[in-house]
Amino acid sequence: MIPSSAVNSGTGDRALEWTLRAGAALCFIGHGAFGVITKQAWVPYFAVVGIGHDAAYHWMPVIGTLDILFGILTFVQPRAALLVWMTAWALWTASLRPLAGEPFWEALERAGNYGVPFVLLLLSETGSGWRTWFAPVRTRMLSLTLIRRLQIVLTAATVLLLIGHGALALLPKPALVSHAALFGLPMDTESVARILGSIEIGLAALLILRPAITVCLIILAWKLGTESLFIFAGSPVWEVVERAGSYAAPLALAITYSTRFRHAHGIGK
Repeated sequence: MIPSSAVNSGTGDRALEWTLRAGAALCFIGHGAFGVITKQAWVPYFAVVGIGHDAAYHWMPVIGTLDILFGILTFVQPRAALLVWMTAWALWTASLRPLAGEPFWEALERAGNYGVPFVLLLLSETGSGWRTWFAPVRTRMLSLTLIRRLQIVLTAATVLLLIGHGALALLPKPALVSHAALFGLPMDTESVARILGSIEIGLAALLILRPAITVCLIILAWKLGTESLFIFAGSPVWEVVERAGSYAAPLALAITYSTRFRHAHGIGK
C-alpha cells in the first residue's frame, strides 16, 4: 500500500497538467473556429433556445471568438472559474445535439470535451475566497487519492466517448459511413462502419476490464486515426482539432497509470 502523501512526481504532474491544458484548449479553439466561419449545422442548436436562423449566424462568430479566447487562456494561464465554465459549456453544447433531435450518442461522443476541463479543475488548487477562482491556478501535488479520483473521471470520459462514437457508427451515421468508404474494402460501407463501431465499443469494454497504459495508448492511436478521417473526407481540419478531448483523455489516463507504477516501484524517488 502506497501512503497517500508519498505519491508525487514533478514530471508526472507537469505531463498530466499540460496534456489536459492542451486538450481543453484545442477543443475550444477548434469549436470556436467553426463559430467564426459560421457552421450551418449549428443553426438547429440555436433553435433549441429560440434563436432564429439570421440571429444564429449573427451570434456564431461572437461565441466562436469567446471559445478561442478561453481556449488560449486555458493553455497559457488557466483559472478555476474558467474551467468551471468550460466544463459546463462543453456539456451544454454536447447536450444541444439530442435536444435538437439528434441521437443521444452525440452527447456521449463528446465526453472528452467536458471531461478533460473537469479533470483539470480537479487537479487545480483553489483557495477559500471567491477571488482565488479567478486567479491563475496551481497544480495540486499528486496523491494516491487524487490519482484514483482522476482515473475514475478520465476512465468514464474515455469509455463514454468510445461508446458514443461506436454507437453512431452502428446506426450508422452518414458521416461515419463516408469515412468507412475511405478504406476501400470490397464490402458494403455501412457494414464497414458497423465493424469500426463494434471495435470502438470493444475498446471501451477492454479499458473497463483491463485498465492499463497499453490499452490507453491503443485507444489514443485509434482516436487519432479515426478522427483524422475527417480530413481525408474533405472536412476542415477543425473537425480533428475540436475533438482534442478525445485524445487528451486516454493520454492523461495513461500518464496517471505511469505515475502510480513509478511510485509503486520507487522509480524517480
